[in-house]
Amino acid sequence: MNDQIGPGSLLDTTDSLEAVGVFRGWKNFMFLIVFICLLLVQGGFWLVNAGLVEIDYDCCAKAEADPAAPDTQDANEAIAAPIDPNKPAEGVLADLVAGDDDAAPKSALNDVLQKVTFRRLCWGLAIVNAILILSACVYVLTILFSLKVSIVGNLGGINHIGRAFFLAMFMFVLLLPWQRIFGGMVVGATYTPCELVKAYSAERTELLANVFYYLRFSGYWFLMFLLLIITQMRTCRWTRAILRRLEVV
Repeated sequence: MNDQIGPGSLLDTTDSLEAVGVFRGWKNFMFLIVFICLLLVQGGFWLVNAGLVEIDYDCCAKAEADPAAPDTQDANEAIAAPIDPNKPAEGVLADLVAGDDDAAPKSALNDVLQKVTFRRLCWGLAIVNAILILSACVYVLTILFSLKVSIVGNLGGINHIGRAFFLAMFMFVLLLPWQRIFGGMVVGATYTPCELVKAYSAERTELLANVFYYLRFSGYWFLMFLLLIITQMRTCRWTRAILRRLEVV
């Protein structure tokens, strides 16, 4: 502990520890927000991918014409076909029950997801993406300031907090929607509902196409989730390193 001997060293260390406590609290709070937003983004993907939300193609007017849209329209017209008024009521009920046999087990789930429309999903994804990017930016800044305080205050744990900063910065860069700028040459982890609908409605007859589809919307997300967890673990090791250096533990 000779490196901390000197006039005012104890006061400087105390001030540095107070600053670390502030940054640590905000870091954990931003981590929780990014964690929840990532789960919501992945949940939106599976809602569309599993067909639990009926796609409204009017919400994606800016997207290119989708070949699957006419098929959906024809299916809706077939479902909305008029019922023969001369047919007995028992026959009509029998036809309706026979046509809904496959949907009967999903009735409880449909009741839960009844209010989850595609328009609301679009608004939800837009809000979650904005919160995700902003909170990830603040998360990186808090780690950066923690790194600076550790260096200036000679608190130790520079290895852990330095690695955590670069991991967090790498995660933040990959989260940005670069496809909106570079036109698909570089893809970010965040996506718009129109991009999801376009990829979901495209024909994926080959195995490679399915692999790229799930890697884009699920594998990419898992990479961001993994980077977030590793970054938070590194910051926890940084905290323990500071306590050991100051002989608190």
